Amino acid sequence: MKIAIYGAGAIGGYLGAQLATVPGIEVSLIARSAHLAAMRENGLKLLIGGTEKLTRVTATDCPADLGPQDYVIVALKAHQAWEAAEQMLPLLGPDTAVVTCQNGVPWWYFHKLPGAFAERGLASVDPDDRQWRLLGPQRAIGAVVYPATEIVAPGVIKHTYGDKFALGEPDGSLSGRCAALSRALTDGGLKAPVLENIRNEIWLKLWGNLCFNPISALTRATLDVVATDPGTRALAKSMMQEAEGIATTLGASFRVHIERRINGAAGVGPHRTSMLQDLERGRALEIDALLTAVQEMGRLVEAETPSIDAVLALVQQLGRSQGLYPVFPAAAAEAA
Repeated sequence: MKIAIYGAGAIGGYLGAQLATVPGIEVSLIARSAHLAAMRENGLKLLIGGTEKLTRVTATDCPADLGPQDYVIVALKAHQAWEAAEQMLPLLGPDTAVVTCQNGVPWWYFHKLPGAFAERGLASVDPDDRQWRLLGPQRAIGAVVYPATEIVAPGVIKHTYGDKFALGEPDGSLSGRCAALSRALTDGGLKAPVLENIRNEIWLKLWGNLCFNPISALTRATLDVVATDPGTRALAKSMMQEAEGIATTLGASFRVHIERRINGAAGVGPHRTSMLQDLERGRALEIDALLTAVQEMGRLVEAETPSIDAVLALVQQLGRSQGLYPVFPAAAAEAA
C-alpha cells in the first residue's frame, strides 16, 4: 500500500511516523522549508508518551517524484489544500483516494448527500470548484482528526493527546477502501473507526470550532474562559444553536447536547485555540472552513444566523487588519 501525506506538519508528520512502522506500507511525506530539510537529514522525531521515536522517512517537496498512490492524505489547512490541488495531480491514479483531514466543512460536503443540494460546491472553501474539478469528489474520504500535536522544531513533532482519526465515505457506504485504510491506521497504533455518517462527526467537532476559535481570537481568551464567562458562553451557545439548525436541516444529527459540548470545552482548561495560536504567530487564520462555510450553508437553507454573521464579520476584519485574511489569494487571479 502506497500512502502519501500531503502536508507533513504537526498532524501529517504524526500520521507518517505512526504509519511508517507498519510492514507493507510505503509512506511518503510532502513538506517544505526547514521542516523538510530536517526530516531528510535527520529523520522524523516524534515526542510521544515521554519517549522519543526517530523514523527515517521518504520526504519531498515534489509530488511528481512519488508517482500514483493508493491514498493521498491531505493534512493541510483548507486554504492550503485548495492552493495545492493542482500539485496533487501526479499522485493520482485511477483508484487513488483523497483523504481530507481539514478542520471544518470539507469541499465535497454535498457529494452524494440526498436532497435538493446534492453535488453542489461550496464557494467559501472551494472557490471556482478547483478541488471538485481537479481531484474529483468521487475520490474523497472524510476524516475527522482528534489528536493534538505541534512542530516544536524542524523535523520534531510533539504529541500531546489523542489518537483518533474517524473515517467515512460521503455516501455512507462501508467501502473496502475505507476498511483497508482503517486497518493500516490501526496497525500503526491509531484509532480509526469507519462511520456510516461522517458528516455527523464533522459537525460535532465543527460545533465547537466555529464558535470557540473566533471568539478566542477576538478576545485573546483561553478555552476555559470562553466557555465559562457568562457573556462569551452565551454567544458560543447562540452560534451553536444556529449551526445545529443548519446541520439538522441538511440531515445531520448530534449525539450530545449543546451544554455538554460547552462544558467539555471548559474542562480542557487554559488551552489556546488553534486560531488564537495562528493569530499570535502571524499565520493565516482558518476562518472560511470553520465559519464562512457555515454561513454559506445557512443561506442555502434560508436560516437566520445573526450571531454567526456578527462574529464572522468581526474575525474577518481582525484577519484583514493583521494581513492574515483572505486566504484564497489565487481565486482572484483565476477569476481575472
